[in-house]
This record gives sequence, C-alpha cells and structure tokens, in this order.
Amino acid sequence: MTVRPATEADEPVLRELWEEFEQEVPWTVEEPETWADEWKDTLDDIRTGGVFLAEDAEGVLGVARIEAPVRGRAHVQLVHVHPRARRQGVAKALLRECARHAEELGAGFVSLEVLTSNEQARVVWSRLGFEEYAKFMATPLDAFAARLDNKDAGESRAVTHVQSDDEVSVERAVAQFIPRLEAPEVRNTDSWIRVADPVFDRDREAHGRFARELSDRLGAVTIALALEGEVVRFRIYERGRMVDEYLSVPTWYGELPKADELALAANPTLVSRLTGATRDDVRRIARTAATPAELPPAPELYEQIAKLMGLEA
Repeated sequence: MTVRPATEADEPVLRELWEEFEQEVPWTVEEPETWADEWKDTLDDIRTGGVFLAEDAEGVLGVARIEAPVRGRAHVQLVHVHPRARRQGVAKALLRECARHAEELGAGFVSLEVLTSNEQARVVWSRLGFEEYAKFMATPLDAFAARLDNKDAGESRAVTHVQSDDEVSVERAVAQFIPRLEAPEVRNTDSWIRVADPVFDRDREAHGRFARELSDRLGAVTIALALEGEVVRFRIYERGRMVDEYLSVPTWYGELPKADELALAANPTLVSRLTGATRDDVRRIARTAATPAELPPAPELYEQIAKLMGLEA
C-alpha cells in the first residue's frame, strides 16, 4: 500500500469515493451537497496538498482530506476507505499524512465532524483522542417556529393529591388559598383526595408551592403530578417537606450538573412506602431519558404514573 497526494487528474476516483461515503453516511438535516460543490472545496485542498489517496496493486483504497489550518486548527473534512480495504490500517495511514501535512503548516489542533448517529465512527475517533467540544444541533423549521410561537407546547395538566379521607379538612385548607385559585375542584378518590385548578395547569411553580403548603397545613403526604407538554413531573411532599422529585427528561429545561440530573429520577423505595406501588413497577414505569422520544408519549406516561401510585389522573 502507498499513500500519495491527490491531483486534479484524480477527479473521477475522488468523486467515486465521495459518492460512496455519502451513500453510507447520509445527511438528514440539509439538502444533499452536489459533487460540483464538493469538487470546488477539494480543489482548494489539493492545491495545498491536503488530499491523500491510498492505493495498492488493485487500485485506490481510500481517501482523506484535511483543510489548511485556520487560527492553528486544521479540519479533517473526509476520511473514507473502500469496504474491501477496511480493518487493514488504511485509514490510519491516510490520517498520518494528514497529521504530517497539518504540522508542516503550523497547526496545533486537528478537528472533525461526525454524525451523532454514526456510533462506530464516534468510538474510533474517541480512541484516537478526539473529544467533543461543541454540539451541532438541528430541528425542522416548522417545528422550531411552532415552539417559538408556543403553538406546539403540548398539553399541560396539573393535579394535587392529598393522602387523606377527610374531605372537609382538605376543602377548608384549599379555601385558604382563594382568591389565588380560580376554580378549585376537590374530589375524594379512595385513599386520596384530588385537587385540581386551572392555575396549576399554567404555572408549575405555583403547583409545587400549593402542594407543599397543603402538606404542611394538613400534616399529610401530597403529590403534585403534572403533564408539562412533552415531559411528566411529580413532586412528593411529606409534612411540608419535599421528599422526592421526578422529571421524565431531567435536562428538558436546561443542562444540569450530573448529580442534579440523577436526583430527578424517581426513588422507588420512597414512592413504594408512600403510595403502595411496588419498587419494580416504579423502576419500570417512572423511567428517565435524555429525550421524550425514548419514553412513551407524555400523556400516556402521565396516565401510567398516576395508575402506578393509585391516583386519578
């Protein structure tokens, strides 16, 4: 195997390798690039020696392209090896030439982009020392515009449950929050009394405060259960103190320290003790994830969690 700089005469084989790469790792958030656009950029790199081809007696094995450094950073634009030549050191040989070229031009860092979905490539680049320092994010424009206009915020529903059968005492305590509430509904449901009000549907902080104060005044366990668009939350209070909080997607409202993220997972032992749910069911149903897509649809998850704890959603 030999590795050499590509020339303009190599356009046909460079195009073949690029099209093969595009077939294997298709982009999903932008219109496909044309070869004319790619060739223009490739020509720029050929003229500075940053495009390399690996060959053997049977023909071309692979290609690597690296841009000239900008402010000390050289960017790898393409690395692709024919299927017949993989796991034979071809990519490393090409990358050694890229590294040598970048060093000659005074680069101090090498960067690249890899699709999040390309798990195999991410593992390889990590082994070679690459670390994530930025995140490229995308969303469909219509969904983005809808969220900006709050047109697709999803359903919001919030209910407070009091562990008591003394409906009169609960109604008295709820009455003390009027006129802050609009139309409180108090209903006895087996061993829990359900309190709903439109204020809580709109204001999750007011919902939490109400559940805490109700728990404190009645000396009872209260659960603030809420459907917040695409996520589900519950907060459990015992004698006015919050003893557990769950959010189905802990980072939904912003990045958190890892410890805070873990703290938003349900506590199976505590939920079991206060509601009678089995710990295994709590672990199975009240799961957390990095995105809503990894969980059941939020309204469905909301219903499942309510049923799990013996509550009326």
